[in-house]
Amino acid sequence: MLRRIRGAVALLLAVPLVVTPTDAWASAPNMVITWAVHSETAAYDVARQAPYINGRTFAMVQGAVYDAANAVSGTPYEPYLIAPQVRRGASLDAAVATAAHRVLLSLFPAQSATLDAWYADSLATVRNGRAKRDGIAAGEAAAGAMIRARTGDGADAQAAWVVGTEPGQWRPTPPAFAQDGAQVDAIRPFVIPRGDMFRTAGPPALTSAAYARDLNEVKALGGAASTVRTQDQTESAIWWHDRRQTEWEIKRQIAQTQRLTPLQTARMYAMADIARADSTIACFTQKRQWNFWRPVTAVQLADTDGNPATSGDPAWTPLLITPPFPDHTSGHSCSTAAIMTALRQFFGRDDIPFSAYSADSGTVRHFDGFSEAVAEVTEARIWGGVHFRTADVQGVRLGNQVARYVLAEEFGKR
Repeated sequence: MLRRIRGAVALLLAVPLVVTPTDAWASAPNMVITWAVHSETAAYDVARQAPYINGRTFAMVQGAVYDAANAVSGTPYEPYLIAPQVRRGASLDAAVATAAHRVLLSLFPAQSATLDAWYADSLATVRNGRAKRDGIAAGEAAAGAMIRARTGDGADAQAAWVVGTEPGQWRPTPPAFAQDGAQVDAIRPFVIPRGDMFRTAGPPALTSAAYARDLNEVKALGGAASTVRTQDQTESAIWWHDRRQTEWEIKRQIAQTQRLTPLQTARMYAMADIARADSTIACFTQKRQWNFWRPVTAVQLADTDGNPATSGDPAWTPLLITPPFPDHTSGHSCSTAAIMTALRQFFGRDDIPFSAYSADSGTVRHFDGFSEAVAEVTEARIWGGVHFRTADVQGVRLGNQVARYVLAEEFGKR
């Protein structure tokens, strides 16, 4: 049951993992979380990377952090890229901070002063000596492997979407009439062999009853002036549209309240962020294939779609600003499904409750489990007027498929 909570951020998770740390450990800072926050600040707040771009950034950082933490912990898990040789007793904190710092520095050299200051603060918490030096060496090795692996992966390619003029074809949307993210489908995935390995059935035919249901639903519920959308649905739409990506807070708070060790935290982040990155690539491959118009275009031009069950409204606008790329499939639904699948597999259960605050909506939303969050984002993108239901439903399916493949290939062994 979904409950809406107003006010300060709160997160109550009732069931801890079987790991029971000491009180001293429980109060100690988690270096993995510290650098996850630094990564978010560098990528989003400073570099202003969009969600469909920063997925690569976080996968790189967390993949390297995981390999570093795993190595200094004696390599209890299969690494993502490498397991650097390291002497027993190496500092995990030094390894994690070094891996994250080196990857971020390679991505954002203009932020070197801030990144170096954060790094100095992190290393200052580690006692000088061999353990610190060995941890730094492990972090450098893990970061170097990641940077080399992602060099020339297509992230910097120049690309554009195909702009159509026929019914059903995507074209830039108001208010900016911009396009972005066209290079994402060409990025080399982290685990899946190709971006088109997983495909969707595509949007329904314009003349079909299914398409009419999709259009009429988003027209009624997703309009800026909708009279049928509830206040809770409005808040949900805005909450899920928060460009600070509410799942950052979800992962961070779950790690803290479930009292994960730094190694467990590193593994959880790597599973979620690598699955998310590949699901985004697969999703944008589908956007490229189907090149389907957004609801704002479809509703305004419904008189041209050849479907007698739809009617145009040239004045219709969505509650939210439409992202600058095609509708099908929904990137947010796809990436959220991938993240929640990873979290469900990590914990081995679905019924861990969590909450997260959005400054955009000014509310905290609470979920009783991972599947409940996925179910709501499917609806929220309709309530916001930015996606058809088919794009959301097939996006969730695509995200689940990609995540399951990634987790089986890279995180299936202990």
